[in-house]
Amino acid sequence: MFIGHFAPAFVAAAVSPERPRLATMFVAAQLVDWGFFALAAFGIEHMRIDPKASVMVPFDLYDMPYTHSLLGTAIWAAAMLGIIAVRERSLITGALAGVVVLSHWLLDWLVHVPDLTIDGTPPKLGLGLWNFPWIAVPLELGLTAAAFAFYLRRTRGPAGPPLVLGGVLLAFQLVNWLAPHPDSAGLFVYLQALIAFAVLTVLAAWVGENRWFRKRGGLALSAR
Repeated sequence: MFIGHFAPAFVAAAVSPERPRLATMFVAAQLVDWGFFALAAFGIEHMRIDPKASVMVPFDLYDMPYTHSLLGTAIWAAAMLGIIAVRERSLITGALAGVVVLSHWLLDWLVHVPDLTIDGTPPKLGLGLWNFPWIAVPLELGLTAAAFAFYLRRTRGPAGPPLVLGGVLLAFQLVNWLAPHPDSAGLFVYLQALIAFAVLTVLAAWVGENRWFRKRGGLALSAR
């Protein structure tokens, strides 16, 4: 799953206290993937290209105990909770960010072939919807579209920034699905993923700066 991970981010930003912190929640949504590709670049976690890995995604994610085990994801979530709670002086905002981080593992469990773990050791888990595109494609698009619509309903502001973000999300997802895949995993693949996450986070920050809650205690509060 790629853009589907941002569905919890849109929901959390729409219900967060005081301001719709969309960029923060976008980082939370892909935090463990930020971690995975960074660790893979240093040879700490590993993947390889295997066209037989699944029908939709030729990535054999065979070694990712620190980021994509449930225990590892929970540690990343706890760290995110603490950092955001202190930075924003809001335990609620921190908790929302932590939940968004945790949601990554659950959403991955739906689509991944068995490559996830509880604590980095077997058994490996995954429902494997990547082998059923007729389920995985509408699921990913539907989750993202529904959460995006919820965010727009809960906030107000110019239409341009969120439409640009939505268009880039869709374009990135189509590239992810339809573009030729690399022959082998390596630094270029890892940097490509990290750059894509960075671009989406910058766009989310731009959207958040231009959105306000429709109603919150009778006042519309500025976004960040």
